[in-house]
Amino acid sequence: MTDARLINISALQHFAFCQRQCALIHLEQVWQENYLTAHGRQLHERVDNGEPETRKGVRFERGVVVTAPILGLTGKLDLLEHHKTSNQFIPVEYKRGKPKTNDIDKVQLCAQAMCIQEMLAVEVKQGALWYWQTRKRIEIEFDTSLRRQTKDLIAQVQQLFINGSTPAPTTGKHCKACSLIDICQPNLTEHDASNRYIESLFNMEAE
Repeated sequence: MTDARLINISALQHFAFCQRQCALIHLEQVWQENYLTAHGRQLHERVDNGEPETRKGVRFERGVVVTAPILGLTGKLDLLEHHKTSNQFIPVEYKRGKPKTNDIDKVQLCAQAMCIQEMLAVEVKQGALWYWQTRKRIEIEFDTSLRRQTKDLIAQVQQLFINGSTPAPTTGKHCKACSLIDICQPNLTEHDASNRYIESLFNMEAE
């Protein structure tokens, strides 16, 4: 994948939430904030801006930038712990809400771990998710199943980038939480028949 466009790790989360949102943000470079995204951004800024420190044999590095061209990813880690005694690297991702019912947060964290592995040539066995709403840290093991799930999602997002087109909207409950709803306008564009009309004109001319 070294000749493919590097995708930002955050695109994995956007793609899992809504493929159209992912394309709007990462292909069309469209962005608009709402309360949820602003709160999440402020949380990450507080975490990322902390100074590096060492406590009880653990080195804490914040806002760590990673680039993994073979994997096809780039991005920034909230926190990277280096446990010096065991020489273990543990990525920690901060989330504003609470644990999700799906695995996307785990997949995003696993993608971070795989970037670290490529950059440092080390094995990263586990990471952690910290949720602001519950104030809990959850340890995550990067097993074979999670790594496979992560690679599959990376491939799907990479294909979206290669195709270079924004998918049509699919309305649902997720639309209410999307900061791009006014730009996307799913209720209008989902039933827009203009593309089909234009295609029919070309087909008539061809006949």
